Order: sequence, then C-alpha cells, then structure tokens
Amino acid sequence: MQWPLLPLLSLFASLAAAAPSAPGWRFDLKAERSGIVALEAIVVSPTLVVFFDRASDDPLQINNHSAWGALWNLETSTVKPLDVLTNSFCASGALLSNGTMASLGGDPRGFPGNPDIEPGLQGIRIFEPCASPTGDGCTLFEDPQTLHLLEPRWYPSSIRIFDGSLLIVGGTHVNENFYNTHPANTFEFFPPKEDKPRPSAFLARSLPANLFPRIFALPDGKVFMVADNQTIIYDIEANTERILPDIPNNVRVTNPIDGSAILLPLSPPDFIPEVLVCGGTQTDPLDPSLLSSQTPATSQCSRITLTEEGIAKGWEVEHMLEGRTMPELVHLPNGQVLIANGARSGFAAIKQVPDAIGNSNSDHAVLVPSIYTPDRPLGRRISNAGMPSSGIARVYHSSITLTPQGNFLVAGSNPNANTTVGPGIKFPSEFRVQTLDPPFMFVPRPKILSTPKKLGFNKTFTVPISLPLELTRADAKVQVSLMDLGFSSHAFHSSARLVFMDAKISGDRKSLTFTTPPNGRVFPPGPATVFLTIDDVSSEGAWVMMGSGNPPPTLE
Repeated sequence: MQWPLLPLLSLFASLAAAAPSAPGWRFDLKAERSGIVALEAIVVSPTLVVFFDRASDDPLQINNHSAWGALWNLETSTVKPLDVLTNSFCASGALLSNGTMASLGGDPRGFPGNPDIEPGLQGIRIFEPCASPTGDGCTLFEDPQTLHLLEPRWYPSSIRIFDGSLLIVGGTHVNENFYNTHPANTFEFFPPKEDKPRPSAFLARSLPANLFPRIFALPDGKVFMVADNQTIIYDIEANTERILPDIPNNVRVTNPIDGSAILLPLSPPDFIPEVLVCGGTQTDPLDPSLLSSQTPATSQCSRITLTEEGIAKGWEVEHMLEGRTMPELVHLPNGQVLIANGARSGFAAIKQVPDAIGNSNSDHAVLVPSIYTPDRPLGRRISNAGMPSSGIARVYHSSITLTPQGNFLVAGSNPNANTTVGPGIKFPSEFRVQTLDPPFMFVPRPKILSTPKKLGFNKTFTVPISLPLELTRADAKVQVSLMDLGFSSHAFHSSARLVFMDAKISGDRKSLTFTTPPNGRVFPPGPATVFLTIDDVSSEGAWVMMGSGNPPPTLE
C-alpha cells in the first residue's frame, strides 16, 4: 500500500513537534534575595554557603544594623544573616584540613551609622563546621586583639596547601584607589608558622596590578602563581621561586585588570598539572585617567603544562567567543570548565576611569556563559551552544560556585561604593540570586547512596550506588571526581580543585569502587565533594573529609 507523500510529511512534522526536547542549561531566578551583595561565596556544608559583603547599608539586618555576612540555604533558597565584627570587604578565604572556614583580611574602613564595625585589614573570621542543615546555632568567631594576620592585607589571595593550612599571598596595606601602591609583598600562613611574613620578589616585580594573585597548589606541594602578566612556581619548603614565561601578548590578568584562572583537572596516575588563564586586558598598567570603560577586554585564553617539557614549550593560546574582563572559571564534575560572568570592556574597581558607566569602570556585561572542554583539540574547546542568557549583569563584585547539588549558585555584582539601586542604574547593587542548572539536573541521575565520613589517602573504597536504567550500559563513560568547591571572589575561585579517581562500577551496577589520591599534595587534606558522572550525567555530591580531619598542620 502506498501512502500519499504530503500527509506522511505532515504526520512526521507533527510527531516531531510533539516530541519532548532534550533538556538544556537553564538559569533559575530564586524568589528570595541575598540581602547582602554576595561578592564572596564559599560552600561550607552540603546545604550552606557563606556570603560576605562589605560593611555597608545592605537591606539584610542583624542586631539593628545592616549585615555584611549571610548564610544561604541551598535546599530552601533562603538567607539568614551572620553577625560579622570586622569589615570583610575584598577578603579571601578557604577551608582548613579540619573543615573550619577562615576568612582573611579585608577593608580598613567603617561605615556611617554602624559604629560596631572594626577594621578588617588583619581580620580572621572563623566559621567552624556546621552540623545543622539550616545553619541554626552556627556563627562566626572573631577576636581581633588576639587572632589576626601578621600583616595588613586588603585584596589578598589564600589557598589550602599540602598540610591543610592556608598560604596567604599579597594584598595591600590600605584602601587603595585603583592600583596597588602600598603593597603587602609577602606570604604568610594560617595558622601562623613563622613570626614574620616571607618577602616575595615576585610580588614586588608584578606591581602595580597584582591584587588577588591567582595561586594554585600543585600536586608536588609547590604553588603556581600568576600576578599581572608574570608567573612563577613557588617552593614553600625551600622558600624559593622559579620564574616561568609571562602570559603572552601583554595580557594582564589580576586586579584591577582582571582575568581569571583555574587548575585543570588532575588525573591518575601522574596528576600532571595544567593551568588555564582566560580574559583580562591587553594593556600596560596606565594611569586610570588614561583608561576607559570601553577598552576592549581580551578574548585570550592561555594554557600551560607544568612539566619541564611543557614549561619549555610555553603558553598555548586560544580564544573565547568574546572578550571578558572579570570572568570566573569554575569546574564541572565531568572535567569541563564553566566560563561565566564579566564584561566585554573596561576594568575592575569603582569610578576611576573618566567615562565610568554610573560608577562602573566596565561596560557591556557578558550574559551568556561558555563551556571549555580541556581534552578537545585547540581551537575547538570553547562553545556556548545551547547556553542561556542570565538576563542579569554580573560584573565587579559578583560570585559563582558549584554546589554539592551539582548546579551553580550565581549572585552579587556591585560596582558601586554602597547600596545603589533604582531606575536608570545600569549596574546596580545586585541582590537577585540564580542557579545555573546543567541539563543533567532534569533527567534521572546516578546516586551515591552513602560514603564513609572520612576517606584516607591511597585507599580503595566501595560504596553503594543507584543508577537509572539508561546509565547502566557496559560501555558507559564513568568518572569519579574529588572536588574542592573553592572560594569565589573577584573573578577567581581560589582553592578550587578537581582530582579524578580511578573507579569502576560493579557488574550488578549496585556499587562503585574508587581509589583516593596518594597523598595530601595531590589533594590537600580537608573537606571534599565526591561526584559520580556517567556519560556526562552527574550525581549529587557526597560531602566527605579527605584525610584525618585533624587541624593543620597535618602531613598525610
């Protein structure tokens, strides 16, 4: 029997129109607002994120004044204020080996109408591990008289290193206007290990655009650093530096000329480190009166392999789909990298260029994220196909972090000196909160049913899992990632780390066996999140303690 051609084509078209489309990436705007500008964000438990802002006039209140700290509940998308004593504006932070969060440095200034604010330059704010899923009873501890940094630091960076302590790098001694002209050209540790900071020739050479250096703990215990357009490997134990090639093409990448950077995933057996640096601006550090909010940001991404052969080869250059200043690079559990936030032109900081947009030194917000796939060929690694627009400018003072749920929490943006909102303001103080949800959030996902609370190094564990039928193919791609979700601030995700673990799924598809990293140099001891990804569909993360959970220093 022959069917007429036109009715058949019409039938197929109607069936195609009725078929459900494959899920895509989505931005989800939350009903509740952050209450403070979330310019710093760190995941501190499976359900909680700590936000910090400056001591200002934000709408969220605590003890009859504006809060500048807050707890965001990932399960309920609600916020509660945290009482903060010192000014945390433009501080850094990380998690210690025992799970304690330390926020470090900050702003020396107070704020009119709030006499309780203490200077934050040497501030140390402690948030102990919080067992309450809602944060009930969990508070910050501060004692500026007895617990403080050795040196004043505004705009420092910090990372957890191989013994579970924090290395604190750089910053400035005062409330700078734009460049770093009163530098803290030193390193120190928390908890402190020495009586005075260590001088850094690298930080002195990289002035004046070297605030928030991009720093990474390497799998041999050394630290890779980027400041301005210069790079080194720093040996903590020998207190020596090795100068590496500059970022190519006069591109500068640290505040106030912000690009971003990330340590690409480490894989067994060799855990060869590679660093990716994207965005910033191709410029000399000119007087800000000679700069412009319309100065094009660079689209350049530079990648280097930190082996002898890779260092000799130098930086490999590729390009994003657009120029970005103040982007942020964040891992996905499958090893891809999200490129989000930022602007197409201008600079960081507030109203120093002569043609500021309101108070913003930058303009032309980039609203559509991109995905970087490290193992694709050069020139084919970056795509925004199928990526949505956020609809919200996330420029200076914005944050983004991967969550244990597997999506990204996106908040903040405030190129203003205080809370600035209202009609006609192109870049206001931003209190709206979004998640960016990957496609796997909308399909059946693998589940890690339980894990030990602590995972020892160089050990093999078998844990129960549950898999949807569509992910049980014998030839499915299986990845198990051990992740530090990092600390987001000023276009840099400090301490962010992804280490793949050798893993296999049992024949009955009911258990997962994986082997942890060999030591605390490959993954510094402390809190971690384990994700199971099958064919790019990731589970929710299992929150674990990698190592003993002892306070630092702890060599494991």
